[in-house]
Amino acid sequence: MTPRPASTNSIERLKITPRRGDALIVVDVQRDFLPDGPVPVPGGDLVVPLLNEYLREFTIRGLPVFATRDWHPANHCSFKENGGSWNRHCVANEPGAGWAPGLDLPADVAVISKGTNPVKEAYSGFQGTTLHPQLQADWIRRVFVGGLATDYCVHNTVRDALKRGYQVVLLIDAVRAAEVKVGDGALAVADMLGRGAKWLRWAEKPTGVRSKTSSKSAPR
Repeated sequence: MTPRPASTNSIERLKITPRRGDALIVVDVQRDFLPDGPVPVPGGDLVVPLLNEYLREFTIRGLPVFATRDWHPANHCSFKENGGSWNRHCVANEPGAGWAPGLDLPADVAVISKGTNPVKEAYSGFQGTTLHPQLQADWIRRVFVGGLATDYCVHNTVRDALKRGYQVVLLIDAVRAAEVKVGDGALAVADMLGRGAKWLRWAEKPTGVRSKTSSKSAPR
């Protein structure tokens, strides 16, 4: 069960504290990926309150926030009707491509649209986008990543961030897996950690919020 978010000043107790050189990447938290959408991620709506806590903390610290989104043309190759694997989803400018209700993105969020080429799939926020040069322009060295789905766009975004030399912190309780095959989420987390990502969890304690980090083992 996802912990209930705690007060924003509790981040001072985190072992991994956002600082200059860090950025938050919110991956594909869109209506069509919520549990009642055409490409449902079970529990996808539950990431919103946790992500809002991180969004608030990064905003308070004046640190950059990026939000990736699927932004497909109607004839995108990933759609079943066009020979792909997925139901039609996140078509540009349609309601289903909008952000999940309650997601509190800051006014200055940098929106990264992916999957805009009708003949190319794009599971990573770095694929065919300006995310990498924008991070470089902001002198970012470490990224905190959460969103949807653990086993697809989160996984690929984390892998590509690591390939490009960024340190990565996976927000382990602010992600959910599509689980097209049972166990895909756990496999994706194991792969991300095995490649060098660390993980961070909010947990309510009598004295506030504490995080746990590890580069060797996934949380239970």
